[in-house]
Amino acid sequence: MDFNFMFFFNSLLLGVGLAMDAFSVSLANGLNEPKMRKRRQCFIAGVFAFFQFLMPMAGFFCVHTVASFFGVFEKFIPWIALGLLGFIGGKMLFEGIRNKNEDTPHSAVGLGALMLQGIATSIDALSVGFTISEHTALGALLSCLIIAAVTFIICMGGIFLGRKFGTKLSGKASILGGSILIFIGIEIFVTSFI
Repeated sequence: MDFNFMFFFNSLLLGVGLAMDAFSVSLANGLNEPKMRKRRQCFIAGVFAFFQFLMPMAGFFCVHTVASFFGVFEKFIPWIALGLLGFIGGKMLFEGIRNKNEDTPHSAVGLGALMLQGIATSIDALSVGFTISEHTALGALLSCLIIAAVTFIICMGGIFLGRKFGTKLSGKASILGGSILIFIGIEIFVTSFI
């Protein structure tokens, strides 16, 4: 396997493409929690980066071990993403509407919800395992690490932007953040059938 310019360029592009959903959810998290500390920002971006690393690696190993099982599972990916993001977004939206006259920011996204966000935004990355299946295990590992690094940087940008706008939007940030999550779930679902 050649670790040439095209290998790194393609891995970088995969990272950017896969990170777009995680960017939007990071933006929503920043909107929901405008006073988020730097350590928490890094943790949230790290969760998304971890799942963007894990899912393509899992897809890679599925191709080389249980590819027939993965083919059956692939048709459920849009439904899972829609359900997870719809649930989390609906909860944020409900809380935002219930407390829309308050100027205080809403509670932070819990660990469980954050894990669900990470899974929902990266589950489509399982199919990337097919695109990197011609790589060696080392090549797939390196490609997935690049994807994770790109995701981390993009998510940090999303959180930063969300925090900036969240401070200005105050009580309405949770409504906007929840709406964004629901929209992302619908977008993943609809584009899977196009």
